[in-house]
Amino acid sequence: MTPPPYSVDARKVSADLVSLDDVRVAAMRIADHVLHPRLLRADWAPASRTLWIKPESLQRTGSCKVRGAVNAVLGLSEPELLRGVVTYSSGNHGHAVALAAQLAGTSATVVVPDDAPAVKIDAIGALGARAASVPRADLRQVAESLRDEEGLVLVPPSDDRAVIAGQGTIGLEIADEIPDLAAVLVPVSGGGLLAGVAAAVKALQPNASVIGVEPILAADTAQSLREGRRVEWSHAATGRTIADALRAPTTAPATWPHIERLVDGVITVTEEEILRAVGTLATRDRLVAEPSGAVSTAAFLFHRDEIPPGNTVAVLSGGNVDGSLLANALVLCQPYLGSSGDQVSITKSNFAV
Repeated sequence: MTPPPYSVDARKVSADLVSLDDVRVAAMRIADHVLHPRLLRADWAPASRTLWIKPESLQRTGSCKVRGAVNAVLGLSEPELLRGVVTYSSGNHGHAVALAAQLAGTSATVVVPDDAPAVKIDAIGALGARAASVPRADLRQVAESLRDEEGLVLVPPSDDRAVIAGQGTIGLEIADEIPDLAAVLVPVSGGGLLAGVAAAVKALQPNASVIGVEPILAADTAQSLREGRRVEWSHAATGRTIADALRAPTTAPATWPHIERLVDGVITVTEEEILRAVGTLATRDRLVAEPSGAVSTAAFLFHRDEIPPGNTVAVLSGGNVDGSLLANALVLCQPYLGSSGDQVSITKSNFAV
């Protein structure tokens, strides 16, 4: 893969993007409701390529999504809260919206794909939210229908300025903690996390590179940047990856301008690289990561030549992983020789999702 061009022009930043002030307002709004996990240094990384991990898996909901959801829901007016909220999600954002609704004293309906991991669906119901399971291709349509039919307020997973600003608080914390950032590696699906982190980091440390990371089996963002336009992949195509939270077929309309203007490039990683990163985080850093959350560490492990040298931060965006998948990943991430002497390859078919 051609290394990304680390040359974002600050003049491209305009008023239609989420601003640093937006992110700081979000930080104040969510301060008492989220954790602010400090960066953890990966001791296994070479000294010349220092890696820090932002463990958002430690959040109450097990993912970074709580930041955007809480900012969006707590920012609603009283009449809006009386109506209740609805969202669509592969699981993590839905879990976060369910918690945010509970904090705000309102009801929540979450439309989830019928292939979402059980651990994510169970977490949504445990917070008192209503979960509706539908085919992945119908998520947004069903959520919008419920909005219209029941008068609910839609809180999308990425296509919302308040969600982007809330996710941006991660970038705010990273830039405050590491004054000489070289690069931040961010998982990308609909783009809310990447857009928010880029908005904050580029405002505070414009020379730092913000790099998205996605599975090669769901690399719509990488293709979009190459072609200079939002490219949409089919759900069948993105559904091949083990990283279930990164299966969005395209970046959201609200996130794309941020990505196009502020992000320095995208690194794509294979399924085997993702799962080896899950194993590394568990065995070397004592951190549980779902495959979607581990892609940033996978980029550092296997694609360091595409990352500027210096202080690098990998955002571990989530840790909501089924126990069977994690157990299998821990076994298969180790060199294993079958009876024929050939190393067993890691494929999606090895895992329960």
